[in-house]
Amino acid sequence: MASSSKELYYVFLKRDSEYERLKDIRTKKGEEELDRYLEKKHEEILESNLEPGSYKRTVSLVVVHGFGVEITEHQAEVLRSADGVYTVEKNEEIKLASS
Repeated sequence: MASSSKELYYVFLKRDSEYERLKDIRTKKGEEELDRYLEKKHEEILESNLEPGSYKRTVSLVVVHGFGVEITEHQAEVLRSADGVYTVEKNEEIKLASS
């Protein structure tokens, strides 16, 4: 049985031509355009696959074309089969040994 508690997952998207084009623009305007594109793309994926208010997006990851989101295990499974999604991975923190 899947857990209903929410945890942090990272959703990595398949690269698309618009992302690649915007990522290569190295100006302030280009960065702002990429930010808007990612915001829209990430929200579209979440809104078209999950119930409104059932998730909390925490961060956009520009370099790897993805985002962090607090969701349940079941919601992670739903997103794994969503169009445009490459993979969904649960966050796992590793404690570093003290120096």
